[in-house]
Amino acid sequence: MKAHYQDPVQIRRRRIEAGLTQEGLGKKAKVSKAHISMIERGTAGASAPLLSRLAEALECEVADLMPPPIPASVPA
Repeated sequence: MKAHYQDPVQIRRRRIEAGLTQEGLGKKAKVSKAHISMIERGTAGASAPLLSRLAEALECEVADLMPPPIPASVPA
């Protein structure tokens, strides 16, 4: 399975909060509903240009669509 850099949960949550269907987000981001569905399930990735369009459509920053940073380990 290929690693993807966006957070599917964040994308879905922000889409729902924006009141958009997968089809509606797809239209705004110029991608198919099927691709939005695959991104939200984590089976497809989004290119940098697509992440930018998704962020614009969802009125957020690209960083908001990424997984939270992994905290640095604290030395004992």
